Amino acid sequence: MTTLRIRTSEQDGQRFYRFDDPTCDLSGVIAIDSLALGPATGGCRFWRYDDEDSMLGDARRLARGMSYKNAMAGLPLGGGKAVIRRPHGLFDREAIFRSFGLVLNKLNGDYLSAEDVGTTPSDMEVVRSVTPFVFGLPSRGTAAGGDPSPWTALGVFLSIERVLVRRGIALAGSRVAVQGLGSVGADLCRRLHQSGAKLVVADVDQQAIKRLLTGVPAEVSDPNAIHASRVDIFAPCALGGGLNQETIPEIQAPVVVGAANNQLAGDADNERLRSRGILYAPDYVVNAGGIINVAAEYLGHDQGQVLDGVRRIPDRLAAVLDRAEAAGRSPSHVADAMALELIETSTNAPGNRMSA
Repeated sequence: MTTLRIRTSEQDGQRFYRFDDPTCDLSGVIAIDSLALGPATGGCRFWRYDDEDSMLGDARRLARGMSYKNAMAGLPLGGGKAVIRRPHGLFDREAIFRSFGLVLNKLNGDYLSAEDVGTTPSDMEVVRSVTPFVFGLPSRGTAAGGDPSPWTALGVFLSIERVLVRRGIALAGSRVAVQGLGSVGADLCRRLHQSGAKLVVADVDQQAIKRLLTGVPAEVSDPNAIHASRVDIFAPCALGGGLNQETIPEIQAPVVVGAANNQLAGDADNERLRSRGILYAPDYVVNAGGIINVAAEYLGHDQGQVLDGVRRIPDRLAAVLDRAEAAGRSPSHVADAMALELIETSTNAPGNRMSA
């Protein structure tokens, strides 16, 4: 017997679903930012949140980013995000994700979930046991699916290549600082090493550093100081908000290209970067590889089509950078404007639903 409870509210055009199930210690939020291009789609983050307000704030920011990311990637998907508070102490992981699947059923296809920080394809299989509204399942044959992090890492890697070309810097022999060595950050490091780049790395998890160093040589930095490394590229691949009024004055790299979502702590940080002459590649443009894979799974495409979509990421980035340079504006502001235009001119709202 479930004791699942869902509360719905709206604010500033976003719809929120706060949910909890005391029987399995489930507590979380789904934020739906836009249904204009299709069903709201985003990952499910499993993290240690201090309270409900911090969960809601994270979900809201991430959902808005997913609206922009999906629009800029040309996907028939709206923007949303799910966050779940990771309980302290012992807990029944399968029970939590089964109950989360029941939440998705209540939304009846308005929100499609996949994995994110703290979740895995195995978790999504548990969710799928009770609902069809989930993706990022283990792939079979050549069909799209599975862990989206390698596709995210590939998109960021290709974007780094493109930006270095714009700056007249060869990838082989360049120095790249990677902050955060989770699935995406570690994969990015391996790709960069294989291409001849020299790495500076940092993570709060010492085991993540040890795992990377078994196959990839790198200089290890303090997680709180890596942004100030003297490198050609700074790649934030941890949690958001790392580009802010404290860190931006200390950044030594002329370029920032990373996988983390919501890298800018606030809107003023766009201009802080631009005033220092630091080229910032908007995070949701370059880290779209994972959601391109999820969309392909939803649409029934194969891995070859995913690869084609990810390979187009650098072209989209170049279009943003060209327009920003011509207008004398920050790339982030330009990307936001482009994404909003795509969303506001869509004729798809609110179609393209799945049914239970």
